[in-house]
Amino acid sequence: MLLASYLLARATHRLAADWQARYGHPVWLVETFVEPGRFAGTACQAAGWQPLGPTTGRTRQDRQRTLHRPLKSVWVRSLHPTFRQYLTTP
Repeated sequence: MLLASYLLARATHRLAADWQARYGHPVWLVETFVEPGRFAGTACQAAGWQPLGPTTGRTRQDRQRTLHRPLKSVWVRSLHPTFRQYLTTP
């Protein structure tokens, strides 16, 4: 578990720097999805991610609301201590 959480934390840290270099603006918050029927999200939790709750089981291609996929848990991680201020400022 230690290796998985370490790699997830390193990838998240690298994502912020790479995104800033490529697109010229920062990323304040990242998200990932975990399928609870298959995984417990232990690595996410150990790496400092916070669970938000389940998805509805739909995909973005599901315009007619007919596709049903397994529910997933949404996990987020802030990349800056004052991310709320940046995300809520008009």
